[in-house]
Amino acid sequence: MNTVSSFGFKRAAWQSIVMLTLGFWLSASLLLDWVIMPSLYVSGMITQASFATAGYVIFWNFNRIELLAAGLVLTGVLALNQTQSKWWSGSLVLSILLLAISLTTTYWLTPEMSAIGMQLNLFETTAEVPGNMNLLHGGYWLLEVIKLVAGGTLLSWCWRQ
Repeated sequence: MNTVSSFGFKRAAWQSIVMLTLGFWLSASLLLDWVIMPSLYVSGMITQASFATAGYVIFWNFNRIELLAAGLVLTGVLALNQTQSKWWSGSLVLSILLLAISLTTTYWLTPEMSAIGMQLNLFETTAEVPGNMNLLHGGYWLLEVIKLVAGGTLLSWCWRQ
């Protein structure tokens, strides 16, 4: 097998891996943000005392999947940068940004939101949303928008290649 076809096969394989991973990751994020969480809100589960624990379990699992996806996308982009001369350096920046967002949500935002939402006073009858929680929700949504824009941009670049 000659070198040109070997590079072509590697490029096609890594490009497919990056596209499939981004497609899965972004669609799972949209499903979680626009179907699962609103359903929990409408059903009244958010007002339950155990919601912080349930939310932490949901996001703990999802964040680990996000870390795997971000690592796979970064690896694929690095491989594509080696096998393809016309691959954009911006793709490397976007994939590092996606990894940074995943690390931020996994190791800072989700634990912080769960800690603030934890009900520690069993005798308190009404659960009031702390002011810090709204600030953290705003940060979460900002990171989600950045993630969707960066991931969508990277996916469109892969699609055009």
